[in-house]
Amino acid sequence: MSDLSQQHCQACDSSTPALSAEQTESALSQLAARWTRVNDARIAAEFKFKNYGKTQAFVNAVAYIAHREMHHPEITFGYNQCRVELTTHAIGGLSENDFIVAAKVDRLVDD
Repeated sequence: MSDLSQQHCQACDSSTPALSAEQTESALSQLAARWTRVNDARIAAEFKFKNYGKTQAFVNAVAYIAHREMHHPEITFGYNQCRVELTTHAIGGLSENDFIVAAKVDRLVDD
């Protein structure tokens, strides 16, 4: 997996294999440290912002990425925080698509 943020999600279906634990760890190492493995089927990250406007702008940008990539995360947010979770529902696990979207989301924020 080279520069994930420059790749695009590919359609998958129930016959697409989920990433192995080794593939998941390799892909996770290419993301910002904020991303963690929730279980074998999800990755998640928490984001903090100065106010609601900045949080909302971030959520809208994540939604735009999801729309363009046709790969949709679960997003929860409040006044100054947001949580993004990714999984590939069609395969019941993690695919490269999850890491591509995560890498694109990482590009939205400065560390």
